[in-house]
Amino acid sequence: MTKKIFKSIMVVAGAVLIASLVIIMGCLYRYFSDVQGKQLEDELSLAVIAVEKDGRNYLEKLQSNQYRLTWVAENGEVLYDTQSDGESMENHADREEIQEALRNKEGKSSRYSTTLLEKTLYCARRLNDGSVLRISVSSVTIWVLVLGMIQPILIVVFVTLILSGVLASRISKHIMEPLNSLDLEKPLENNTYEELAPLLNRINRQHRQIDMQLSELQRKNDEFTQITHGMTEGLVLLNEKNIIVNINPAALELFHTSRICKGKDFFTVERNHDVSRAIQDAFSSGHSEIRMEREGKEYQLHINRIESNGSVIGAVVFAFDITEAAFAERNRREFTANVSHELKTPLQSIMGSAELMENGLVKPEDMTRFIGHIRTEAGRLVTLIDDIIRLSRLDERCDMPFENVDLYEVASDVTAELADIAKAKNVEVTLTGDTVSVKSVRRLLTEIIFNLCDNAIKYNKNSGTVEIAISRQENAAVIAVKDSGIGIPPQHQTRIFERFYRVDKSRSKESGGTGLGLSIVKHAVQYLNGEIDLQSSPGQGTIIRVSFQEEKNSVVQTS
Repeated sequence: MTKKIFKSIMVVAGAVLIASLVIIMGCLYRYFSDVQGKQLEDELSLAVIAVEKDGRNYLEKLQSNQYRLTWVAENGEVLYDTQSDGESMENHADREEIQEALRNKEGKSSRYSTTLLEKTLYCARRLNDGSVLRISVSSVTIWVLVLGMIQPILIVVFVTLILSGVLASRISKHIMEPLNSLDLEKPLENNTYEELAPLLNRINRQHRQIDMQLSELQRKNDEFTQITHGMTEGLVLLNEKNIIVNINPAALELFHTSRICKGKDFFTVERNHDVSRAIQDAFSSGHSEIRMEREGKEYQLHINRIESNGSVIGAVVFAFDITEAAFAERNRREFTANVSHELKTPLQSIMGSAELMENGLVKPEDMTRFIGHIRTEAGRLVTLIDDIIRLSRLDERCDMPFENVDLYEVASDVTAELADIAKAKNVEVTLTGDTVSVKSVRRLLTEIIFNLCDNAIKYNKNSGTVEIAISRQENAAVIAVKDSGIGIPPQHQTRIFERFYRVDKSRSKESGGTGLGLSIVKHAVQYLNGEIDLQSSPGQGTIIRVSFQEEKNSVVQTS
């Protein structure tokens, strides 16, 4: 702004200077031309008197380098000229000043040279005898006058421009000083030009509107932040250039980044090419989905394009943790396949034996063995179905009656029930501990201890041992089952509580288990709000501890 004012003042000063010089030069030129014209008339008047008195003699005696006198006859013939031979000069009857003098007694004219640098003034008067006396003088043009005065003109221009520059600089700074000191945050408190009052009032109104809009935006941003921060789902907002605009804590944790990622390309945060391709697909088609695994968890990413006024302004990325859902889906498929397999195997065996008996292909002495085989396989089916029903009830968390149960008593009953099986396997089962009474579901506690002990016997060594310990540790009732069996490899320890999961399928088939025992233990413990701890090493045996905290299942008494 200061430069514009300075330039404007300098332009005005230059224009005024040029106009002044033109006017002054024009006035001077006209003044000197008028003076010279009057002098020429005066000289002609004197010359006319002298010529009418002395005629040619006066002209011959006249010596003047400035003025030129020409005596022309009425017919235009040159009678005499003070600077040329009159007889050799052409007829002057067509000269403007001569014709005017013959008509009106006096005549004037001026003619420029071919270079326009010199002008000749003519003044003529008719004498009493009808002839015409003309006087002429050479005069410079205005251009010659300007060239002659170029030095003082340049000095004046130079001095004027310097003064104008100094004054323009001071004036522009003086004009801009109040503008530069304006406090636009408080426009109505400024003491400046009255002409700025309407502008400052508009600025003040705009400030109020902007403050209201900012407050509303801040409120909405706070609401958005609180909502997104409380979300367990990851949320990322991207602009049309794939730059991160906003990201919530869940997404920060998922993509292993921090708040400094705002303003960066999303590809620098998540370098998975499948995710980048899904984002590009969302920008082009409007929506895309992709699944990704991260640290043992599975996530579903929904990416949607954001549009405003018909143009794409960004995209939103939602990340949902579907680990449990995916796990449940896999379990459901595996469970369905396993149930089908487990049911099909004994049924096929039963149908095969029955078909042989029906077709008379079984000898009478083998009939008892085949009937026993059918009964055994039918028993397996009943056991399997019972286990499936138990798991279904535990999954549905059906209401079961809670009562005061003596863990030691339950463990003693289970030990007695498994005595024959343990004897057949040549495994010694011992029970130690105290009487610990808890408020729980007796049937579930029985199934927990039975399945743990049954597994410990089945997968034990010859002449092995199974130790059952009931105790109260701090605020928890603990059931510990320790065996000297084959142990569980580390890679299988996280999965042995899954349905139908077997570490050694061939050995499990020989033992006759359904593969649901430990899964029932897991679900029963969860139903009773307990915890399971597993310690095992291949060849060293296994210890499984089940504990029920006092806060979750009240320990009634210990004796």
